Amino acid sequence: MIHLHYWPTPNGHKVTLFLEEAGLPYELHPVDIGAGAQFEPEFLAISPNNKMPAIVDTEPADGGEPLSVFESGEILLYLAEKTGRFLPADLRGRTTTLEWLFWQMAGLGPMTGQYGHFHVYAPEAIEYAKERYRREAERLLGVLDKRLAGRPFIAGGALTIADMACHPWINAYDKAPIDMEPYPQVRRWHADIAARPAARRAYALAEQVRPGGQQPMSEAERKVLFGGGR
Repeated sequence: MIHLHYWPTPNGHKVTLFLEEAGLPYELHPVDIGAGAQFEPEFLAISPNNKMPAIVDTEPADGGEPLSVFESGEILLYLAEKTGRFLPADLRGRTTTLEWLFWQMAGLGPMTGQYGHFHVYAPEAIEYAKERYRREAERLLGVLDKRLAGRPFIAGGALTIADMACHPWINAYDKAPIDMEPYPQVRRWHADIAARPAARRAYALAEQVRPGGQQPMSEAERKVLFGGGR
């Protein structure tokens, strides 16, 4: 059994996309990051960087004690290797998939996250920062658009963990939408994945753990998320 410690953020959605696509049994454990649940000792024991998501696998492949895994990219890689799914076995396919997984972890996620911070959450408007991260988010969308030309998925003809990593980070901020018109391949790919039954189930979990959707951020929540803890 996989125990998933989750909150409906782009990084949280990565793991639910995998679990739903793979049909792997799992138990959901909400981690309310606005309330500071990520700083609880029980959570820090499995995710020492106080970031969500994290998993605990009660049946690891080595037959040993339950194994905890943090960092969303490593969780995807761990689950792919555990199940033998969504990561090509051949050298070139595996290399390509991991290239784009790490591209998301090092670029698309952090840069888009900074775009969201300065456009949505920052207490004051800093035009340099807003413009800097808007340009970088758009540049990365352009890179992905070129990659997807002539390919149904990022690594080629089949869905992989690279797609699961990238998908939730596309235009992730409703309050600061990016103009997607210049990126037709990204739009096509994003819509195709969103229409998959497993993806619909994965994204629907947001309502399960946070009924009514995301509410305006309070000052207390802002301090927890961006002020270094409780």
